[in-house]
Parts: sequence; C-alpha cells; structure tokens
Amino acid sequence: MESIYNLIPREEIKPPNQERHQSQFRSTVKNETKTNKSPNKTMGPAKVQVNPPGEYLTKRSKEPQLPDKTDFRYTDADKSRPPVPRHTEKPLMGIKSNKDFVKTNAVENIMSVPKKPAANFVDTAKGSTQPLEPSGLMPVYTKKKEFGKVPNYLQQRNSEVKRAQEEYDAYIKEYYRQGAMKHLTGTERNSILDGLKKNWQEIHHQYQGLSVVTDTPPKKARKERMEAEMKQLERDIELLEKHKTIYIAH
Repeated sequence: MESIYNLIPREEIKPPNQERHQSQFRSTVKNETKTNKSPNKTMGPAKVQVNPPGEYLTKRSKEPQLPDKTDFRYTDADKSRPPVPRHTEKPLMGIKSNKDFVKTNAVENIMSVPKKPAANFVDTAKGSTQPLEPSGLMPVYTKKKEFGKVPNYLQQRNSEVKRAQEEYDAYIKEYYRQGAMKHLTGTERNSILDGLKKNWQEIHHQYQGLSVVTDTPPKKARKERMEAEMKQLERDIELLEKHKTIYIAH
C-alpha cells in the first residue's frame, strides 16, 4: 500500500544483541580439567593399598552369603481346603437334619453379593498368575511420607490468600474510619434490589408491548435501548445478590 510517509527515508534501528550466557562454574571446571588432565600416567604399576599378610584369601570367602533356610509355604495356603481324612478316622454316624438344602442354597445365591475378581498379573507365557498387591508393581499411596498432609503449594496459596484478605480488610477499615467509604446496610441493599427489580419489570412489560415487526428506525432504536437497559439492570441485580457486604465511596 502506497503512502506519503513511506517516501521519507528512515534510519534503521538495530536492536542490541543479548549478552552471551556464561556459566558461573566455568573457572572451576577449567581448573579441574587442568589438574586432572592425566591421572593415569604414572611411573610403573598403579599404587594400590595391599592387605596385610594375616588377611589372606581363604577358601569359599568369595561365595555369596545366602539367607537362613526356612520352611516353604504357598501364598494361598490359608485358602486351601482341609486335608482328606485318613482311613483310620471314623465319621460321625446317626446325625440327622431337617434342613432343606435346595431352598437354602437358592436363597443364599439370590441374596449373595457377587465377588469382585482378584487383582492378579500374569508372569509366564503359559498364563500363571500371581497376586498384584504384594508384588510391588502396584503403588500403595497410603505408605507415602506425604500421605494425608496438605501439599506445600496449597499451604503457600492459603497463606497468600489469607494475607491478601487481611490487607484488604485493613484497607477497608482505614478508609471507613476516614469517612471515605460508607457501608451499605442490609435494609438499604434490599430496598435497592427491590427498586432494580421493579424497574426491570416495568421495562420488560413495555418491551413485551412492542411491535413484532421493527420496520422503522425509531422502532428499532427503541427496542435496542430497552434491551440495553434490561441487560444493565440484570448485571446490577446480579452484583448486589452476589455480594453481601458493599461499600459506597462518598
């Protein structure tokens, strides 16, 4: 786009270059590089600490130390069924019962709550499963050190909100003491709310009586003016209903 302002030559202003970043540990790294430049270049074999003659290498001293032997026990041993009775054990004879097992089983199945499937994981290609909770694969958040404590960022935020509220209250009290602001009582607030609602109802009643077709500029201007007034009244009513404590400047 052509303009007369573009005919005047302007001096090109180049922004200054930003300063190059330089680490604060540069001198330390350079000194360490110079001092430890060739640590392995020594005269003869490396000097290492030798054990005294009494501490010679004994037989089986390098073997790993295994824990003490304990009896093997399956993890689901408590859920296993009792053993089969021996052939020498005699069952109790002559016991009779009038219990209807068919009805009892039907009632128990109807009233029973379905069991939740146990959380297991598969560790082999053949599909053998192991319980998931004691395996360590599932995190247990109740064992964390910070469990049940308020996070630091929430404590900081609560303290900032509390401090800001205290500063605002002190500012309001100071202005209220100097007579620069007036506290609006509940009766005055309710009367103002009633007046605003009454004005809104009157304008709304007039708005309902407007013509449906706004074919002339005066009708269109009057409709827009009444809509703007109702919106402003609605905002004022919402503001007064939202805040219980209101201060008015003199």
